[in-house]
Amino acid sequence: MDSKSTKAGATPAGSTGGGAEKSDSPKQLVLGLLFGMIFGFLLQKGGVAKYDVLLGALLLTDFTVMKIMLTAILVGMIGIFAMHARGLVKLHLKPTKYAANVIGGLVFGAGFALIGYCPGTGAAALGQGNLDAVAGIAGLLAGSYLFAELSRSLGSNVLAWGDRGCIQLPDLIGVRTMPFLLVFAPVLGAALWLLYLYFP
Repeated sequence: MDSKSTKAGATPAGSTGGGAEKSDSPKQLVLGLLFGMIFGFLLQKGGVAKYDVLLGALLLTDFTVMKIMLTAILVGMIGIFAMHARGLVKLHLKPTKYAANVIGGLVFGAGFALIGYCPGTGAAALGQGNLDAVAGIAGLLAGSYLFAELSRSLGSNVLAWGDRGCIQLPDLIGVRTMPFLLVFAPVLGAALWLLYLYFP
């Protein structure tokens, strides 16, 4: 399993190494735009670009977001690892750094609670005409710029605290990936079924 790279997700098996296609090549940019539009369309059609739906997720009164996220995790997990097993993609894992993960999660959660949107749903909400998302997008851009300016100095101290490297859940509990998936996927499926059953 490729744990040396730093980008999350998966890329075609032939796209890494010395002849790798640059992430800012025209083809990659077009693909990014295409899949971004599809992602935004699905977010909007799924209803998770609505303020009341997102607020309901935070208040545990609306489980639409949980259902969509759990479905995406389940389908993505099975798809990515199935393609990886067949050599069609390589995994690119972000390293686990406790301080960075905790601080980033707190900042993300605070912003989500204050404005009612996360970055993806905020962009989808703005696209459907929700002008209250403008402040969130502006904050996202400002925060991204500030982080880019500070990342060099933070990377050598705060963001390096608790660096565990590229680990996955199977690594933490000491089992192979396939047996883990054979147990974990049905558990996620059962959780999703219960959400649909009790919170239609």
